[in-house]
Amino acid sequence: MIVATWCLVSPAAAEDGYDLWLRYAPLEGEARTALDRFDPVIVRPAGAHRDTVDIAVAELERGLSSLMERPLHAGGTGAIALECNAAVEGARDGYDIAGSETGITIRSNSDTGCLYAAFSLLRYLSLGNEPHTVDLKSSPAMPLRMLDHWDNPDGSVERGYAGRSIFDWWHLPEVLDRRMIDYARANASIGINGVVVNNVNASPLFLTPRYLPKLKRLADAWRPYGIRLYISARFSAPRDIGGLATADPLDPAVRAWWRARADAIYAAIPDFGGFLVKANSEGQPGPQDYGRTHADGANMLAAALGERGTVIWRAFVYSAEDETDRAKQAYEEFAPLDGQFADNVVLQVKNGPIDFQPREPFHPLFGAMPNTRLMLEAQVTREYLGQGSGIAYLAPMWTEVLDAQTGRGGTVAQVIAHGGMAGVANTGSARNWSGTDFDQANWYALGRLAWDPALVSDEIAREWAAQTFSRDPAFLDRVVPMMQRSRQAVVDYMTPLGLAHQMATGHHYGPGPWVCDLARPEWNPCYYSRADAEGTGFDRTASGSDALAQYAPAIAEGWEDPAAMDEDYLLWFHHLPWDFETRSGRPLWDELVHRYDRGVAEVETMARTWRSLRPYVDPERYRAVAETLNIQQREAKWWRDASLAYWQSINHLPLPAGTAPPAHDLPYYRALAFPEAPGQ
Repeated sequence: MIVATWCLVSPAAAEDGYDLWLRYAPLEGEARTALDRFDPVIVRPAGAHRDTVDIAVAELERGLSSLMERPLHAGGTGAIALECNAAVEGARDGYDIAGSETGITIRSNSDTGCLYAAFSLLRYLSLGNEPHTVDLKSSPAMPLRMLDHWDNPDGSVERGYAGRSIFDWWHLPEVLDRRMIDYARANASIGINGVVVNNVNASPLFLTPRYLPKLKRLADAWRPYGIRLYISARFSAPRDIGGLATADPLDPAVRAWWRARADAIYAAIPDFGGFLVKANSEGQPGPQDYGRTHADGANMLAAALGERGTVIWRAFVYSAEDETDRAKQAYEEFAPLDGQFADNVVLQVKNGPIDFQPREPFHPLFGAMPNTRLMLEAQVTREYLGQGSGIAYLAPMWTEVLDAQTGRGGTVAQVIAHGGMAGVANTGSARNWSGTDFDQANWYALGRLAWDPALVSDEIAREWAAQTFSRDPAFLDRVVPMMQRSRQAVVDYMTPLGLAHQMATGHHYGPGPWVCDLARPEWNPCYYSRADAEGTGFDRTASGSDALAQYAPAIAEGWEDPAAMDEDYLLWFHHLPWDFETRSGRPLWDELVHRYDRGVAEVETMARTWRSLRPYVDPERYRAVAETLNIQQREAKWWRDASLAYWQSINHLPLPAGTAPPAHDLPYYRALAFPEAPGQ
């Protein structure tokens, strides 16, 4: 409950976004009065001088002092007492926070839980709540809550739009950048407990003895923040760097090599998290190179780690051999292996069956493998959602997936309860970490939903915006709806009505629906649109690829009839004539045009909304967001115009009456090139 009211004040001095949502901006009005009256003093556990507890106490001192704009008094009357080995119900690292007129008690079953609770209390107070009203009980919904970095040893970042890598492998282990501590602090504040530090298209360097001291220095720095370090392991490493002639997972010498490598890592890093593996996908090596299954490969690595760690095996696979429907391959390869994976193996499954598209139905593997631990892989970096420009708040996208009923064992969130949730990180060397200020919200939302998938996306947006920009209700009441609509705007001007993968080749920046001549069929946007003079869309019913049959019957039934289904997935599952009547009464062609125009209009509305919020935001960040929204306006029109020009070249239909024609002809759009596009 927010009890304070705020008056419009002049914007603060310019900020650069480095402090993220941990600014602890000074309170005002009733909230400030209540905290001053409470006059907190922190009471640490008796005899506890442990790193994590020290960090929790320091964070409370830092946050409270900033909220009150003064140091804490040694003789304060409102005690905040920490009990870090208490019998608290729920999962490990859970906590209870209870307030009264004279004190607040933080109780957890672990030191890390006390740290999470400290951040939770500061978030509660930062939102303007009075200290004596706090009554929070929380524990993590899933054990693995992770960020996966697609960072390379040379400092480049695959699909990175926020500068260079934050990991300075050249100077480690001698030099530990302060940014590594600030990064760990930010992750701990939202409950993230694992970080994969290198690209899934992995270099074997990370398994060499030379890199072990570098990894150890990071792991030691992050341990007090409850973060375990993981690495992406190249499956062919025994052959690449181990001097063996093979990487066959059933070869005794290969198994011994991996066990020796794991033993060396654990000798240096006792709490090493484990390996993330991308195998037999996009040319990466894997067990199928030797006629073995994914289970054979994963279980070999699981045996090397033993009970010490976890193998996270990505279920993102596709190959040129399967030309019928790329969306089916992961299910076909993994579902028959249910129950064959070791207990310390987790399959990491993308939110949808293709590849982080602006909108996809949930992946059919969720619920189809009841005897296998699964975790959800989401993409925080916006490879297919505008990359580093504009606003695309992704919590609504992720809650669509988490809340989806699988028809087999409950919702996706329930299916992954024993696995976890990972996000492909969007952090980089940019001063504000994420390239654009609003992309910080996606990092924040990933952590909050991994901790509690029952959270509502607009509530996450509101607490992020209040901590990051302004608590003023006049600001929040406008910025939160803008954030909530932003992802749908991107869907509309890029891939409306269930279209998918219409991006340009290689860099995935901008539209390329006309690309039809690449060597592998599933690399071509034409493969996904199936557009011709008669209609468009990918038939995944029994009359087409039958991918619909991979879903539970109750779920498939809801997508079987194009006249009755959710039209957000219409062209994902059906190839329909251009004159198919949609629910609006418009023919399919007119509805497509309407949605493209709706997306462009929404981005223009977002830009106007942001201009109206100028009094509430510091000058530097206001300008930065305004500039990136200007870019998004241009890009939305480009996507709309280029797409319509291409579809008209296929269907030869006129635009609906009153619709503005594309600004240029199709050859103009096809000739555009962007060799400098980031993150390739």
